[in-house]
Amino acid sequence: QVKLVESGGGSVQAGGSLRLSCVASGATITRYCMSWLRQAPGKEREAIACICMLSSSTWYQDSVKGRFTISHDSSKNTMYFQMNSLKPEDTAMYYCAAGSICGFDAYRGQGIQVTVSS
Repeated sequence: QVKLVESGGGSVQAGGSLRLSCVASGATITRYCMSWLRQAPGKEREAIACICMLSSSTWYQDSVKGRFTISHDSSKNTMYFQMNSLKPEDTAMYYCAAGSICGFDAYRGQGIQVTVSS
């Protein structure tokens, strides 16, 4: 069983930055494709970024490409999400997920709120 715990969310003004962290326990994250998902009010949950350590590949949704960066620290079994140039439309609950492929949440954290004000 993989446990994922997100941190680093909060409220920020448009143009600001936040860094989310996802600490994993129960298994090493290098075994999985690790994704960041988000769910805005009234919308479906969507995958916005992913990193697959075994293939050294990353993927970003077009809406965040160039603004957000996914990374990891294997020694801390932690994944990060640096979010720059935040926009009000980035307001959502953000989730860390682990699975066999990008966007697949076999395991998912409880989520953390990110609010961007204009």
